[in-house]
Order: sequence, then C-alpha cells, then structure tokens
Amino acid sequence: MNHFDWSDLDARALQQLVAVVDTGSVTAAAQQLGVTQSAVSHQLDKLRAITGDPLFVKSGRGIVATARAQQLAEDARGLLRQLERFAHAGDFDPARWQATVTIAANDFQRDVLLPALAQRLREAAPGVVLRVIPSDVPSLEMLRDRVCDIAISPRPPEGSDILQQRIFEDRYRVFYDPAVRRAPATVQDYLAADHATVVYEPRRSLYLDRTLEAQGIRRRFVVTVPGFAGLPAFIKGSPLLATAPSLLRHSLMRDLAHAEVPVPCPTMPMYLIWHRQHHADASHRWLREQLLALAPAAVPGDRQGA
Repeated sequence: MNHFDWSDLDARALQQLVAVVDTGSVTAAAQQLGVTQSAVSHQLDKLRAITGDPLFVKSGRGIVATARAQQLAEDARGLLRQLERFAHAGDFDPARWQATVTIAANDFQRDVLLPALAQRLREAAPGVVLRVIPSDVPSLEMLRDRVCDIAISPRPPEGSDILQQRIFEDRYRVFYDPAVRRAPATVQDYLAADHATVVYEPRRSLYLDRTLEAQGIRRRFVVTVPGFAGLPAFIKGSPLLATAPSLLRHSLMRDLAHAEVPVPCPTMPMYLIWHRQHHADASHRWLREQLLALAPAAVPGDRQGA
C-alpha cells in the first residue's frame, strides 16, 4: 500500500509533470521552467511514490509518458488553471506576476506586435517570460488545450467558447527592389511581372491571393515561401514583386521599396483570440490591454469580448 503523504503535492510538482509530458525530456522541461534537472527528477520521484506508476519509460534516446502519466498530466492542467485563478482572484499587480505567457503568431504579427510587448513586460511585469510559437492556422484545440494563451490571426476559428477582439487593420503594398526595377504603374505591369508569395502548410495560400484569383486576377508566381520572413531574400536583387501587408515596411521589408497595389485588394483585419475560461482573469485581461495599446492603427468598433 502507498503510504506517501499526498498533501506534500504542490503546484511545482504538477507543473513539472506537465512539462516533462509535453516536452518528452527532463532536460527540456527543466530549461522551460528555469529549474535544474535534479529538481525535476526529485519531483518525478515524489509523484512516482504517490502514484505507484513509473510515469515515463525509455524510448530510443528519449522518454515517453505512460498512459497513467498522460491522464495525470491532463488532470494537473485543470488543477493548475484553478490554482492560477485562485492566486489572481484579488487585485492584480503585474510587477508581482510570475508566469510564462504563450502567444501564437506568424512572422508578420510577431514582428509588428510582440517586440513592443516584450519591452512592456520587462518594464511592468519583469517576472513574466514571453514565449512565441507559430500560429499556423489557429485552431480551437490550440486555445482549448492551452497550447497558447492568446492567438493572433486575421481569421479567428469559430467556437462558442472562443472570444476575439479586433486590434488593427492593415492594407497591402507591393514590394520591389528599386535597384532592379520600377514600381508597377499599371495593372498590365503588375500582371506581366513575376511574383513571390507566402503559402502556408499544407498548401494554404494567403487570403489575398485566393481573393484576387477569385476576381480573375491571375499572377505568375515563381517563388513561394512558408512565411513572410522568406520574401526579402528573393525580392532583393531580382525583378520579382511581392504583395504583402504594408506594416512589413517597418520590419521584414524595410530594405525594399513599396508602392500602391494597382489592383483592388481586401484589407487585413487582425484579431486577438482567446478562450472564454481566461476572459475574467485579471492577468489575462491586463495582457490583452497591453497588446491593444501597442497595436498599430487600432480600429475602433467591431470588438467582441473586449
């Protein structure tokens, strides 16, 4: 019979269990949480004594969680959410906030919003670590399973438990290398040129490209890359054109010239997206407020769940 005192369990042990399950590595879990490997190993030994389960077994050069560990980690995530809500039930002071905040964003959204957020966190909430992951196509599961705390996307997933808030709207510009070519002055110039664009996996083209194609505006794409960060290297020194969000002129596309797109283009709204379970949380609300305050060209109205 197991005589281990379960009251010795604490949030740290649960956090470390979840981290090892998620990363499949004691070393990676320790790095993620900012603790030593021996501290993680000690907590796992405590949990093994309580559960009577090995929790993890070797697989090749790594480890995998047992079925019991997977279930315990799922339970632990729920307990940790409850503890977090309990801890932040009173007045919220960002200066005392200790957490890792995960935001899902593509390279455009990342560069436009998140460096300024990181600076704001260093000033007002120095105990917070900002973790950025690729948004890809934001899904309901990303938010429901707390893969991220907030996703940023022009097209939020649909779900009754998902909230959104529009934070800014951008327009498209055509980017080019002025040392090689001039800006396309007419529709004919634009359509006669070779183009580069972004195609997300799996084979998901930009909404802009799909919209223009639906209007019968067919461009000749000779280069596709999996993110906006890949475009400048192909545009520089070539006659290629890239039609991309105008705010990229301040970051990824800053070394290129840009001009009006000579064909009708849709605008690009941008949304913060989060799960309803975080809506009333004081720390989460504060984080959303910072992002809204830092957003360029914030657009009033059309806000849900602000």
